[in-house]
Amino acid sequence: MMQIDQDGWLCEARHLPTRNFNARPPHTKISLVVIHFISLPPCHFGGSYVDELFLGTLDPNAHPYFRDLAGAELSTHLFINRQGQITQYVSFLYRAWHAGRSSYHGQKECNDYSIGIELEGCEYCAYTKEQYRVLKDVLEVLRKTYPEIGDNLAGHNEVAPGRKVDPGPYFNWKLFRNQA
Repeated sequence: MMQIDQDGWLCEARHLPTRNFNARPPHTKISLVVIHFISLPPCHFGGSYVDELFLGTLDPNAHPYFRDLAGAELSTHLFINRQGQITQYVSFLYRAWHAGRSSYHGQKECNDYSIGIELEGCEYCAYTKEQYRVLKDVLEVLRKTYPEIGDNLAGHNEVAPGRKVDPGPYFNWKLFRNQA
């Protein structure tokens, strides 16, 4: 079974700490997981561009799509690539910048109380078996460590409706909804 250390890092992940994070509000309990997709450029998998984006080192001249991302300060807690490899950029104890302006069940600013998980993917393709297997294991350890999460699992599209579409129509919610 996966483990989270006392500093909020998933032991089984590759750790690439970013500067793009801040403190959660005092006394905040982690009570939500937000699922996203990402690929850079869109629908292209592999390479180092996702790492570079979350580390704040993405060269805006490396691809025309990246020009719109110049200066963006983004992060996530976890990224799961197509092969199921996990990278962690922000400790779970801190606030990653993944959901933007958002709300879940009437509670605003989801970044304050959520964990963001990016799956390497796009709006037009299915996720891999490896990604689902690893995501299931990650959710199990997160729910054990932060029991307030319970069944609070949402897509970015649910916490930022009209603004975001991820994790997209190919994400199999039946695998993860209402699992304790």
